[in-house]
Amino acid sequence: MKDQKTRSYWKQRPKKVRFRFKSTPPERIRIVLMIVAALVAVTCLILLGRYAVDYFSARDASDALRAAYYDTADDAVDAPASAPAVPTASPTMAPAPEASATPTQTPAISSQNLPAVKYPDNPWYLVQDKFDKVRRQNSDIIGWLTIDGLLDEAVVQRDNAYYLRRDYRGYHNTNGALFLEEDCDLRTRPYTLMIYGHNMKTGAMFGCLRNYENLTFYQNNPLITFDSIYEDGRYVIFSVATVSLAYGDWNYLSVFDLTSDIIPSREREIARLQSLSLYSSPVDVRADDQLLLLVTCVDDEDERRIVAARRIRPDESEDAIIKKVQRVRKW
Repeated sequence: MKDQKTRSYWKQRPKKVRFRFKSTPPERIRIVLMIVAALVAVTCLILLGRYAVDYFSARDASDALRAAYYDTADDAVDAPASAPAVPTASPTMAPAPEASATPTQTPAISSQNLPAVKYPDNPWYLVQDKFDKVRRQNSDIIGWLTIDGLLDEAVVQRDNAYYLRRDYRGYHNTNGALFLEEDCDLRTRPYTLMIYGHNMKTGAMFGCLRNYENLTFYQNNPLITFDSIYEDGRYVIFSVATVSLAYGDWNYLSVFDLTSDIIPSREREIARLQSLSLYSSPVDVRADDQLLLLVTCVDDEDERRIVAARRIRPDESEDAIIKKVQRVRKW
């Protein structure tokens, strides 16, 4: 009797459910992969379309601004009616000149710090006439950068974020704009001018700086023009380097010390920048030289490409400098 009840119990007990996974037919796998590939292709086309629109928009905006900059006519070029509100002036723009200001020469270096100096040919901080028209469009424009046959663009200054994704007019654009380091104070003549720009694959903005990794190009194009709203300047390149911002890396460079007015720190980082250069340049650099640093990103997020130049001194000849640079060789 007991055995019969036991058998009855086990008959009534529900059977254990077993899950069986059926393999997906190859046809379904192919369909899923085709859908994923189609979505990726559409996304890429959309992104490429946006990049193309931004590229042509940035090019047209630069062309219009360039026309205004080089136009010497008296008629004003006003901003388009649809343009956004003109950005306010950078907080580092120079104040109105004081009545007591007088022309002064660069004082001699007699301490561990470089002295603050006025602009030798512009002690009253008068904005150059050639910037009048472009500054009517945007008062953030503080200079113009030119490399013959390679680059001819305005330089703006506000903070280090605003123009990362905006053109000089303030419109959203992935190409951004060339902008001066926010901490660079133009109320006195800066010893270091550091300009940032995106490393665009199209060659726009500072994407063109990769040309300087070619020795022949460097030998034929060693000079840069940067005119600020207060003075004009010609510079000669003394270093082309890829540096790291991460302390401890073999190619680490302290950008802070390079922009410092402390002479020993400045001399140390100038020497460091020269040693990291792709080329052994005959161009000598002193602590009191005005430096122009063109900085852009590379593939590694901690690294930057820097094309470094110094102002040509009054007693130097451009022709003689070019002949020197044409004898440059790689290390």
